[in-house]
Amino acid sequence: MDLSPLADRFQSRFQEKMAAREMALAAARRSIRSSANAIRAIHRGELDQAHRLMEESRGALSGGRDAVAGAHPDVHFAGFLQDAEKEYAEARLTEALVGGADFPGPDELEVGMAPYLNGMAEAIGEGRRAILDLLRRGEFAEGERILAAMDDMHYLLASMDFPDAITGNLRRSTDSARAIIERTRGDLSVSLVQRSLRDALERHADALAQPGPDAPTS
Repeated sequence: MDLSPLADRFQSRFQEKMAAREMALAAARRSIRSSANAIRAIHRGELDQAHRLMEESRGALSGGRDAVAGAHPDVHFAGFLQDAEKEYAEARLTEALVGGADFPGPDELEVGMAPYLNGMAEAIGEGRRAILDLLRRGEFAEGERILAAMDDMHYLLASMDFPDAITGNLRRSTDSARAIIERTRGDLSVSLVQRSLRDALERHADALAQPGPDAPTS
C-alpha cells in the first residue's frame, strides 16, 4: 500500500496552516504591543501618538485575521487573535473613559463580544490609574466622573450572566474590576476628606490672621 500521496497532501496542508498561523501570531503580537503603548500614551496625554498606535494595532489585527480567514477557522479562534482584540478594545475604551467620550461598540471596533467585554474590564484598571493621577493634581471632580463611569461599566459586566466558555472567563475579570473600583472609591474618599480638612484649616488660619474689632489701629 502506497500512502505517500496521502502523506504529501497532509504535509502540504499542515505547512500551509503553519505558515498562516505564524503570520497571524506575529500580527497579534504587533497589535498587542501597539495597544499597550497606546494606553501609556493616553495616560501621558499624548493623544496623537495614542491614535497612531491604535491604528497600527487595528491594522495588525486586520492582517492577522486575513492570514487565517476562511481556510483556517481553528487557527482564527485559537485564542491569540482574541487576546489582541481584547487589548485593542481596552485601548479604545480607556481613551473614551479618560476623555469622557461615548464608548465605541464591538461592531465599530470590529472585535468579538467576549474580547470587548474583557477589554472593558481591563479598562477599569486603567481608569483607576487615571484617577490616581488626577488626585495627585487635585482634580477631584474629574476623578469622581471617571469613577461613576467605572461603576456603570461594572454594572454592565456583572449583568453578563453566561458561562465562562462563552464570555472568555469574564466572571473573573468582573470580580477583579469590582475590587479595583472599591479600592479606588476608598482612595478618592480619603482624598476628598483630606481636602475638606485642609480647606477648613486654611479658613481657620485666615480667620486668626484677620485683626479683630478691638485690635488697635495705627
